[in-house]
Amino acid sequence: MITTADFKTGMTIIYNGDPCVILDFQHVKPGKGQAFVRTKLRNFRTGSTIDYSFNAGVKVEQAMIEKHKMQYSYSSGDDYCFMDTETWEQLDIPASRLKWESNFMLEGMEVEVVMYGSEVLGVNIPEKVVLTVTESAPAVAGNTATNALKEAKLETGYVVKVPMFVEEGEKIIVNTSDGKYSSRA
Repeated sequence: MITTADFKTGMTIIYNGDPCVILDFQHVKPGKGQAFVRTKLRNFRTGSTIDYSFNAGVKVEQAMIEKHKMQYSYSSGDDYCFMDTETWEQLDIPASRLKWESNFMLEGMEVEVVMYGSEVLGVNIPEKVVLTVTESAPAVAGNTATNALKEAKLETGYVVKVPMFVEEGEKIIVNTSDGKYSSRA
């Protein structure tokens, strides 16, 4: 158990029975009344963001979140299979839990699997990934003077807007937080 005085950004706590990470917090001492701690929490299970004010000095349970380095092996229909590179144990995660991340995952990629006890909360993928363009329309002469963009399909099936000069077969860097083109690889 920890108190609100121990709060730090990035700390994980149990709130309403769910593991949450503290995104932001502020100690408030009004002129009248009791001091409190205003927090912004993100629920690991639902992904939703919650604003909540704790009374100062309240004890809360700290969530023991573990992060395991694993390698993405393959997908089999409704599951993605990951392998622990130290113990060689395999872990299957339902595709429904990795809808966004699957747009950027390639076989053999190192990821961080986030767990709460034996429950898988999610997967942290690298901030930027290098992917190959598999389909792209050719650039039209005269369209290169402006910042014109075209759609390009990547090897994972994800479609991203890229500058006109990017061609089929090229490797590009994609930002995984917003899914946008960053640069050529």
